[in-house]
Amino acid sequence: MDRFAHYDWPFFDERHRLLAVEVESWIKRKSIDEKDADSSCRYFVRELGAAGFLKHCVSAEPDVRSIALSREIFAYHHGLADFAFVMQGLGSGPIMLAGTEAQKKAWLPRVAQGEAIAAFALSEPDAGSDVAALQTAAVRDGSGWKLNGTKTWISNGGIADFYVTFARAEGGISAFIVDAGEVDASERIDIIAPHPMATVKYRNSRAELIGEAGQGFKLAMRTLDIFRTTVAGAALGFARRALAEALARAKDRPMFGRKLADLQMTQAKLADMATGIEAAALLAYRSGWLRDAKRQEVTKEAAMAKMYATETAQSVVDAAVQIFGGLGVKSGHPVERLYREVRALRIYEGATEVQKVIIARELLK
Repeated sequence: MDRFAHYDWPFFDERHRLLAVEVESWIKRKSIDEKDADSSCRYFVRELGAAGFLKHCVSAEPDVRSIALSREIFAYHHGLADFAFVMQGLGSGPIMLAGTEAQKKAWLPRVAQGEAIAAFALSEPDAGSDVAALQTAAVRDGSGWKLNGTKTWISNGGIADFYVTFARAEGGISAFIVDAGEVDASERIDIIAPHPMATVKYRNSRAELIGEAGQGFKLAMRTLDIFRTTVAGAALGFARRALAEALARAKDRPMFGRKLADLQMTQAKLADMATGIEAAALLAYRSGWLRDAKRQEVTKEAAMAKMYATETAQSVVDAAVQIFGGLGVKSGHPVERLYREVRALRIYEGATEVQKVIIARELLK
């Protein structure tokens, strides 16, 4: 099966195909120690910046298809590379969309060059999917602002150089830039995939307002509308790798005097896996194409892509583990790693249940 066949779909231009070849060639040469997520993430950020790939995430006119294609390839080879890549975009997205020229000049070139690590601080202990429940508060302090509160489940927490933080202020939720020296991110969170993560505490932390006060919720949603489609790209990468591993195992594994691939039950499982991946890819890249080429709002399409691709990837990886049997749950095995990495995709940037609510609301408008 040619996993690159979809590059010829009409959703893509020649520049996308050239980018895919470049990304594939680059990531295949990279190898890291997964046990030290902090240093490995820093390494990937530096290398991605030096290679020029981060410019796709930090652009005044982000091309969703370029980001999603890159994520698919990074995720196929190494989940932490995908994580390091996209967090630079998600963490700096609000600055890119609504920051002052001074804010953009101060942060975006450093992010794009891999010299500064970004974080997107939205979730709180009692406010994840329900953004309206945010309790972190911002008050004016002279010409600036001060923040008090706690954020949690913050990707890049503990290694970020700055945190784009959403807090309740006059007029509603607002977005702020907070330098890492202004927060306490020492409470780290260990999760099943080795990604840097922390609870971040703000205690009279100095902050710069991004955009207008009270417009933070809209800014967060605009940022997520860009990057939600790309989550589907990452899911495709994990799923395609799982299918490739499962196909190789099924062809080689002896079973009842034949090969596992000769059994109709295995063939049916492989067929379901491949069909789900192709359907997810169509949803994902249609969403990117509608936003990039047609300049349409894609709130519904991005939610559909994110929901379907992440749910499909979870089932594809699970099927791959089943095909491998006991070897599939051996620590360090490729499908065991995929099983740990894929699970979070159904939660972050809006859990599957939230995507269903978004889709329904859009349909009922």
